Amino acid sequence: MARAKLDVDLSSLGLVSSFTDQQASAAGLTRALRDRFIEDGAVIRIARGLYRRTDIGVGDLDLIEAALRSPQATICLTSALALHELTDEIPAALDLALPRRKWHPTGPIVARWHSFDPETFDIGRHLVEVDTGVFIGCYNAERSIIDAFHTRGLTGTDVAVEALKRWLRRPGSQPAQLVDLATSWPRALAPLRRALEVLL
Repeated sequence: MARAKLDVDLSSLGLVSSFTDQQASAAGLTRALRDRFIEDGAVIRIARGLYRRTDIGVGDLDLIEAALRSPQATICLTSALALHELTDEIPAALDLALPRRKWHPTGPIVARWHSFDPETFDIGRHLVEVDTGVFIGCYNAERSIIDAFHTRGLTGTDVAVEALKRWLRRPGSQPAQLVDLATSWPRALAPLRRALEVLL
């Protein structure tokens, strides 16, 4: 005997696009009903405890997973430089930052989690929408350049200098503001100033 069609509207429950077990439960979507939606193809399981509606357009599932697993997750380092088109490097893994002493999620598999100083964590951080109603943090171009100089032992000095070169070619770039921002990272300040002296 054919089963009755589901008449629950996910949007009416406040489940806009992607959601967690906890969000589904809070919206009144039981585990049994969740399984029905998956079986009927209205929802897919993108990772353990994470789901996405299939009537929503294409999205970056890795970024969606990271955003759902940790609201403070922030795209950083080479991944942020690539997003701002300041490097041709293609990171082998998605660079994501959390404040130091925050638990690092086990997923997504392609993520490389970093611990940043809580006192400077929010400087240059803004939110980008990775799915309808789902946001992840991302550092702006200036912060990403400073981070590249700060972690040059990890990412390489060439990556930092190339990112700075590209940024300087952009209309409206303000080297003095970049130096002022970099004072919060003393280890990055001196090499950044030296690079600016050569490039300007």
